[in-house]
Amino acid sequence: MPTYEYECTACGRRFERRQRFDEEPVGICPHCQGKSRRVLHSIPVIFKGSGFYTTDHRKEQNPESTEKGTKPDEGAPAKGG
Repeated sequence: MPTYEYECTACGRRFERRQRFDEEPVGICPHCQGKSRRVLHSIPVIFKGSGFYTTDHRKEQNPESTEKGTKPDEGAPAKGG
């Protein structure tokens, strides 16, 4: 069960509750009976291993294919002005 943090909008106190995912958020502060809201935090993400960078999936260029292949301009008629 995850632990959620709440903050009271009236008194500013913060408190935590262990709740299931399908439970309704706590709407009342247990200290002053004021309105409370859920505090959202960013989650730290650490990418380990290969496959997370664009350089990991880049195909190696074969230098022989560019030397032996024809250029796209060679067979086309020249545009005159």
